[in-house]
Amino acid sequence: MSTSKMDVSTAAPSRVGRMRWKIAGVLGIGSFVNYIDRVNLSVAAPDIMRDFDISAAQMGILSSAFLWTYALLQMPIGAVIDKIGVRWVNRLGVTLWALASFLAAAASGLGLVIIARLILGIGEAPSVPAAWKAIGQWFPKQERGTATAIFDGASKLSNVLGIPLMAFLVTAFSWHAAFIFTGVLSVLFLVIWWRLYESPEQARANGHLTTQEYALLKDGGAEDQGARTSGSLAGLGYLLRRRKTWGLALGFSSYTYAYYVLLTWLPAYLERQFDVNLLKGGLYTMIPWLVAVIAQFLIAGVLMDRWIARTGQATRVRRIVLISSMLASLAVVGAAYADSIVVAITFLSIGAAGLAVSVPAGSSIVSLIAPHGYTGTMGGIVNFVANTIGIAAPIVTGIVVDTTGSFAWAFIATGIVILAGIGSYTLLLGRIDRIDAPPAPATLTHP
Repeated sequence: MSTSKMDVSTAAPSRVGRMRWKIAGVLGIGSFVNYIDRVNLSVAAPDIMRDFDISAAQMGILSSAFLWTYALLQMPIGAVIDKIGVRWVNRLGVTLWALASFLAAAASGLGLVIIARLILGIGEAPSVPAAWKAIGQWFPKQERGTATAIFDGASKLSNVLGIPLMAFLVTAFSWHAAFIFTGVLSVLFLVIWWRLYESPEQARANGHLTTQEYALLKDGGAEDQGARTSGSLAGLGYLLRRRKTWGLALGFSSYTYAYYVLLTWLPAYLERQFDVNLLKGGLYTMIPWLVAVIAQFLIAGVLMDRWIARTGQATRVRRIVLISSMLASLAVVGAAYADSIVVAITFLSIGAAGLAVSVPAGSSIVSLIAPHGYTGTMGGIVNFVANTIGIAAPIVTGIVVDTTGSFAWAFIATGIVILAGIGSYTLLLGRIDRIDAPPAPATLTHP
């Protein structure tokens, strides 16, 4: 007897299967390691500045070095993911993560640290577009908010756990120890990814994905791994000419800019503004990220998915969550006027929660508006634009701190960028529906 959509959607979870949630867990572990690889530099920044005798502006340039290669590769890597799949691209990428961490740990001068960060950018370039594509393949539309919250929430959890851990390693040993730790962690994740990740078609062939769960994915609009593209350059050019692409990319850029301000400078802000030591500052830094993780999972994951399932109004729900959360993220501007660490952490917690909630609402749109077979390319475009703008965040912040002696105007600039992102989501993105596929390439005919 065939399984209908009604049968699949109402079947008990144990009957349908839970392979997709195991995949979400693997993606979450990868995101956790991925962002610890990024946050170690922000924690080590004060010690590195002292060791190498560099200014805040120079440290801002070093902090942005990762983004130079990361952003540059976003569009081509998205097309590569669409061509050869998530599994192998990430295997190669994670190998480079580990290499980059060990190189940074071995550095005795600024040059090798910069080289290591450039390699890290190359290795981590596939991570986000690959995860967006994996979620598009592994989850029905009504579950993508929760799946994205698991993936992105793990990156925020890396700040909750990783920052105090990195602070302990730097304080107890040296900043080199923080990079050794992340290198070992990257190797462990490489083993996990190599053994556990597979596409839905591979999982079905290997007996890991039940017929009912596979039907749930397909009936729920999951992307077909076998969807053919018309060629990476043709698809890339086609998507770059779509208004929806730019609405999503520029909106997501405002989140990325604000996130990198907090990611790269928050420990140094607390140390400089309120004269707390590195270890104590690391513990304070946990609070905004912990609030962000909780808010993201509950609001952008569980609540948003249930709201969509109950009303069937995916566009309206995502737009409400997206704009509301971006408005809440403007609270980071309050840190510019905070006269105590408690007030600063309160504003930063509200702002970080708003930023975190906006991610599943925003990034899940990638697989919803991309033509079938082009999720990786769309994700690459969005991540390229976002991280190209994000490159400015640590540099601008460092220059502002050197010029003014405080972080106030850096937070005000962040608020202006967030307002621009809200305008982009509101005016450019429009309805959250799938872009028509690019026209098939013309074929030559012979008389």
